[in-house]
Amino acid sequence: MLGAISSVRSLLLAIFMLMAGGGFMSTLIAVRLERSGSSALVVGIVGTAYFLGLVLGSIRAGLLVARVGHIRAFAAFVSLFSATTLSYAVYRDPVLWAGLRLIDGLCVAGVYVCLESWLNERAEAKSRGSVLAAYMIALYLGQAAGQFLLNISDAKPSLPFAVASILISLSAIPVALTRIHAPPLASNATLPIKTLYAISPLGMVGAALTGAMLGAFYSLGAVYARRLGMDLGTVALFMSTVIFGGVALQWPLGMLSDRFDRRRVIVLAFAGTLAAGLATALTGAPGLPLFLFGALFGGLSFALYPLCVAHANDHLLPDQRVAASGGLVLTYSAGAAAGPLLAASVMTVAGAPGLFLFIATCAGAALLFGLWRQTRTLPVPAEQQQTYQVLPRTTPISAALDPLAPNEAEETS
Repeated sequence: MLGAISSVRSLLLAIFMLMAGGGFMSTLIAVRLERSGSSALVVGIVGTAYFLGLVLGSIRAGLLVARVGHIRAFAAFVSLFSATTLSYAVYRDPVLWAGLRLIDGLCVAGVYVCLESWLNERAEAKSRGSVLAAYMIALYLGQAAGQFLLNISDAKPSLPFAVASILISLSAIPVALTRIHAPPLASNATLPIKTLYAISPLGMVGAALTGAMLGAFYSLGAVYARRLGMDLGTVALFMSTVIFGGVALQWPLGMLSDRFDRRRVIVLAFAGTLAAGLATALTGAPGLPLFLFGALFGGLSFALYPLCVAHANDHLLPDQRVAASGGLVLTYSAGAAAGPLLAASVMTVAGAPGLFLFIATCAGAALLFGLWRQTRTLPVPAEQQQTYQVLPRTTPISAALDPLAPNEAEETS
């Protein structure tokens, strides 16, 4: 395991630094817009722009990578991302910031395409699980650690943007100096939505609603926290608590889904997310209970996407899994693009608790759909279920990292 991780340490360092610098931008931008008097709807529109850019980048970034190569494309994406990060400090305008967030999403998607292609090239069949786990840990740790850059906002308003830009720029160094051979671009083919739904209705609907919940949280979680009266340090702690909670429960829930009817575990996870969302909305005041409910929400909701992918895999042939997982990533991303705007509309009516009321509504809808699906089809026997894998919700390229998916390089060798 250590040998497999050591061979890609430069790539893992790059994603950690990039997420430490860029992973908290949603939080920072939401805080700045909220402080300037922007409505939740405006913040939601800016958040939607980012996820829309992520969807477009996931589809189109591969063309640039194929044309100029991984290292040049990575450097271009990082340079543009660093430049847009500094641009927020130049002029504060929601329309401009929405355009910048769209570009940010495109750049982040391009970075994911480069790194995930490299990781898939380096990971052998027996080590893909270890490489994938290390990639997820580096991504989430960088994202959680970056939240605490909010604490330097009071020193100088432009300082967080400058520090974020520095970290993003530095993330190019490990990749620029890497001796890892640039791979051919992995296929990002996806199954049509109609076909994907026919194969796994719960997998597709669950992925879309999970995207709506998490897209809303990332874009508006800081606004929710600020409107409850949290200072910047507490906002950072709240956001990182949810992210760390998301890491903590993914493996235990995955093991349960391997032993029992996976649909029941998905339904229970949605039921738990519904309960955590309602409890968070009703708590309405900073304190230990709110943080505990936030951690529970993160732990359950972050596990839902890989659970939905695993459920879909139970109904797929091996050569369909990469395309199906790619389709589910885009389904998740489409939900994430819609989530901020829809949640902001609820917050406009219900105030700060509206964020978690929206999240609870999404979880409740998925819960009812999951219960209905259990009445329509028989479960896949436990011994025939595919092994659960923690998977990133990044681009269709990440689907090739799934240890259960066929390795194209090995098949052609």
